[in-house]
Amino acid sequence: MKPFTLTAILLLTTLTQAQKTPPDTIYLHGNILTGTHLRPNDPSPTPARVQAIAIANGKILAAGTDAEILKLKGPRTRIIDLHHAFAMPGFNDAHTHMGAAGRLQLSINLDGVKSLAEMQQRIRIYVAKAQPGIWLEGGGWDHTLWPGAKLPTREDIDPITQGHPCILERVDGHIALANSAALATASITTETPDPAGAKIDRDSSGNPTGILRETAATNLVFSKIPSPGPEERTKALNLAIKDALAHGVTSVQDNSDWEDFLALEELEDAHALHLRFAEWLPFDKPLEVLKERRASHPADDPLLHLTMLKGFMDGSLGSRTAALDAPYSDDPDNSGLPRYDQDKLTQMASERAAAGFQLGFHAIGDRANAMALNAFGAADQVATLAPPPTTPNTTDAHIITTPPPPDPAPAAFRFRVEHAQVLLPEDFDRYASEGVIASMQPSHLLTDMKWATDRLGPDRAKYAYAWKSFLDHNVTLAFGTDYPVESINPFRGLYSAITRQNESGAQTFQPQEKISLNEAIYAYTQSSAFAEFREHQKGRLEPGYLADLIVLDRDITAATPQQLLRTKVLSTIVNGETVYSQSPNAQSPKPKAGANN
Repeated sequence: MKPFTLTAILLLTTLTQAQKTPPDTIYLHGNILTGTHLRPNDPSPTPARVQAIAIANGKILAAGTDAEILKLKGPRTRIIDLHHAFAMPGFNDAHTHMGAAGRLQLSINLDGVKSLAEMQQRIRIYVAKAQPGIWLEGGGWDHTLWPGAKLPTREDIDPITQGHPCILERVDGHIALANSAALATASITTETPDPAGAKIDRDSSGNPTGILRETAATNLVFSKIPSPGPEERTKALNLAIKDALAHGVTSVQDNSDWEDFLALEELEDAHALHLRFAEWLPFDKPLEVLKERRASHPADDPLLHLTMLKGFMDGSLGSRTAALDAPYSDDPDNSGLPRYDQDKLTQMASERAAAGFQLGFHAIGDRANAMALNAFGAADQVATLAPPPTTPNTTDAHIITTPPPPDPAPAAFRFRVEHAQVLLPEDFDRYASEGVIASMQPSHLLTDMKWATDRLGPDRAKYAYAWKSFLDHNVTLAFGTDYPVESINPFRGLYSAITRQNESGAQTFQPQEKISLNEAIYAYTQSSAFAEFREHQKGRLEPGYLADLIVLDRDITAATPQQLLRTKVLSTIVNGETVYSQSPNAQSPKPKAGANN
């Protein structure tokens, strides 16, 4: 174990003051990374560590040595011995789709299938138990994993879907495969034109193959499927929440349906929501609808709140629908599918920014990133200030930490680009000058590196998944997973960020863009909290911060990359309550009604 760095935790107040608010819980004998002095370019050489922390009313009350923290013990304080285990702030996943992730677990899950034959077998198993006449839904397939990497067609699944209408999304959500029954239900025929910003693949005779590219095309089918009811949504969300907590994720910034948000409100009202949600709203919705939805839920709710507006500039590299400035190297007649006309995008962005909304745009290709930056530049001129970050409540803190260096202060609006995978070289400076946050998912590179250079060519690949270049330009880098496109497991993202190798270590992609583990942890905790205006509430284990922490089976700062991949979560604590434990006999504070503070 590394020696503890206690320079930031020195001043203990009197025992009389300590007895004023005894902690609910004390964690002792730990190796606890607080998050202090973790920021890139922090002058302190070593991030702060402590042995013990005290928790009261869902917040960190104090952090220090075992002896210091034990002085705060009250008659009802629960003592939990960490037995020298490593603990750290919980991960804040800056990009998820929790509703879709949960529903995928209830449908035909094609995640990781290695061939068309395996895909067909999973469909057969599901169909054998399906009620007559119901829609078959699912997703997670990735044809680039298959021999020959050929896209499937409706003819591949028609014989095994037995007349059920069926649609199966590719892993990235930007392509779907529909069978003949689904195409017929949606009236998609040879004469159906391609929707704007989308494409219907066709064979040599002009007949639809079943492959639908981008939302405007896939929605022709999805709009015919009955929406899931509240019970199904709640069941799905609970499955996704369970998955997140088991992987050490204590907060998510989420893009799910409005009906999913209503289900989350019901869970919160029942004191049954144990994961923090920052939910996004659709950029394309009418402004008055967006205002009504924003006003419907308290903005300062620390458990569930509404944040940015999510818009889509393009598709994905895997589907060759990401909008590029020049054609794909492996598809020279194709430059992708931009979703917007620039003038229309800029008008809508300015209108919504003027109403006080944070904006976040999905942009993968270099052309799409440039479009997003153009719109942000115009929106900056009219935007009202985003809500100021709240300061931690340190009234009852008994150990005072020396203030860490201030966080960087990009533009107050904190506009974001989701994915930011490929940039024009000059646009790194534009990110910096506009104060735009790069919200990225390093685990995508584990999947994409086998074909990314083929798509982009060697020159453009130098500016792809460019985490270090963003940090070198002082751009705020927030990390997530895009779950369920990738596993919500954050340790895969950390591994990718520090190695830029696939999980076997056999392939490396543009290694000059590696970053340090400290930088990656910061991006996955404090920078992601900054991206949702919660950096003074989440991401550190300091007095006044929310008591969201995880206990791991190893010190990840001392692990090899392969050991990092194998990391397991022993316990996840949210709001001071143990909400996941690998051990069925683990000590857990009892939930308190109304303790969502």
